[in-house]
Amino acid sequence: MTFPISKPRVIILAITLLLSASIQAQHPTMQSLIDQTLTELQQPSPEAFLRCIATMKRIDAMFPDSIQPKHQIALQSLNFSVMNPHTPQTESLLTEAEQTIAKIEQMNGADLSDICTLRGYLYMVRIVQNPAQNGQRYYIDVMQNYEKALKLNPDNLLAKQLQQKFFEGMKQVTGR
Repeated sequence: MTFPISKPRVIILAITLLLSASIQAQHPTMQSLIDQTLTELQQPSPEAFLRCIATMKRIDAMFPDSIQPKHQIALQSLNFSVMNPHTPQTESLLTEAEQTIAKIEQMNGADLSDICTLRGYLYMVRIVQNPAQNGQRYYIDVMQNYEKALKLNPDNLLAKQLQQKFFEGMKQVTGR
């Protein structure tokens, strides 16, 4: 035998659960926002990178305790800068990337291998900006950061790729 009050409560509970599930589905997750933003880079252009970075900053504001948006801000700023080493935005993006890397380093759960990779990439971009002046200055820093990243995580694909690009670039410059 059921109590007459229990049926309305069950119905209200069911409606509440359905509404909360519906509301949850309307709020995209951080990862889906990041993935959606990165799809804009299928057609990489300076404007696409700048839009991506701006969107990542908004995602970071929504999820301030998360490392992933910060990592993407730094990575995409460095990607823009290596492809556009002499544009007016490059210097401010590099400064922001350096600050973002320092923020990530201070966060709990930060992957030191990823931090070393980003830092090595930052120095690599500096070399691309001015090889004659910055090559000797940052060469060792690039090498040490990539080596440390790969020592900490031998499966760090980004570190492997960037290290390979660096070696290829150095071969072209030195002829060896």
